[in-house]
Amino acid sequence: MARITLRQLLDHAAEYGYGVPAFNMNNMEQGLAIMEAAEETKSPVILQASRGARAYANDVVLAKLIDALVEIHPDIPVCMHLDHGNNEATCVTAIQYGFTSVMMDGSLKEDGKTPADYAHNSGITKRVVDMAHWGGVSVEGEIGVLGSLESGGGEQEDGHGVEGAISHDQLLTDPEQAVEFVKDTHVDALAVAMGTSHGAYKFSRKPDGAVLAMNVIEEIHRRLPNMHLVMHGSSSVPEDLQEIINKYGGQMKPTWGVPVEEIQRGIKHGVRKINIDTDNRMALTGAIRKVLTENPSEFDPRKYLTPAMAAMRKLCKERFEQFGTAGNAQKIKPLPVAEMAKRYKSGSLDPKFG
Repeated sequence: MARITLRQLLDHAAEYGYGVPAFNMNNMEQGLAIMEAAEETKSPVILQASRGARAYANDVVLAKLIDALVEIHPDIPVCMHLDHGNNEATCVTAIQYGFTSVMMDGSLKEDGKTPADYAHNSGITKRVVDMAHWGGVSVEGEIGVLGSLESGGGEQEDGHGVEGAISHDQLLTDPEQAVEFVKDTHVDALAVAMGTSHGAYKFSRKPDGAVLAMNVIEEIHRRLPNMHLVMHGSSSVPEDLQEIINKYGGQMKPTWGVPVEEIQRGIKHGVRKINIDTDNRMALTGAIRKVLTENPSEFDPRKYLTPAMAAMRKLCKERFEQFGTAGNAQKIKPLPVAEMAKRYKSGSLDPKFG
C-alpha cells in the first residue's frame, strides 16, 4: 500500500519544486473524488481530517475508508494528516488509527479558540514531535494565529478558530520567532499566519499585500530555506462556484479567496502544503443544488452525489495541475514509518539552518 509520511512527501516536493494540495475530507464521496483526481493526474495526495471530521465520520469508519482508498489506488502515495490537533491525546489517537502525519496547533489553547503564548505552543508541539517521531510519523506545527488582517479576527471551522479580535502582530508570523520555533520543536512542516483564514469569507476584495502578506512567507523562507511551509485557509472561493450556488437557491455573499497565482508565488518560496476545504464544499453544494432544483421530485442520493463528486473531482484535478503536483506520484517510492523512525533517531532528518 502506498501510504506515505508528510515529511517524505514534502521533501520530494521541495526537491522537485512543487506544492501539494491538502484536501479536507469527511465522507466517502469526498475521499473518492479526491483520489480519482489524484489517479487521473498521477499526483501524490494529502488527505486530511479535522477533529470535527473525525467526530462526524467516526474514527473507525474513517480509518477503514482510508484503507479502502489506498487499496483502490495502490500507485498513488497517500499521506493521511490530522488537521489542527488541539492536544497530545488528539494526535496520539490519530496515529493509532493510521494517520501518517499530525498537526499540533499550539498557537491556540486546547479549547481551539484562545490564543496561546510561545511557551505553551513550543512546549506542547515539542512533546508531540518527540512522540510522533519515535513512530516515524510527521508533525506540522503553527506559529502565529490564523485570521483575517481585514477584520482582525478569525472564523470558526469545525469548532476551531480564534474568537474575538486580536492584534495585527498576532495575525502575522514573526520570521525571527519562526526560526526559534523550528529550533525548539524540530517540526517537519510549519504553518504560518499571513492573512489567510478558514471558511469562504476571507477577503472583501481581491487581496493585495495589505491583507495577504506573502512577503512574510518570502522572509521566513529566506531564513529557513530548508523548512516546508504550509498555507492554511487557502481555498480560492471561485466566482463561478459562487454563481452556481446562488443560481440554484443559495445565498452566498460576494467574497474573495486566495488567488491561485498567489499560491504559486508561495510555492516558489518554500510553500509545500496548501490546505483546501471550502472550494470542494462549494463544488459539491453547487452540483447538489442544481440537481435538486432542476429535478425537485428526485430523492435518490446517488443521483445528486454522483454529479457532486464529478464537480469536486474537476476542482481537485485543477489544483494538482496548478500546483505542479501532477505527474509526481510515480517518482516516489514511499518509505514505511519504521524506516522514517530510524532516520529521525539517527538525526538525519533534524532541521537544517542557513
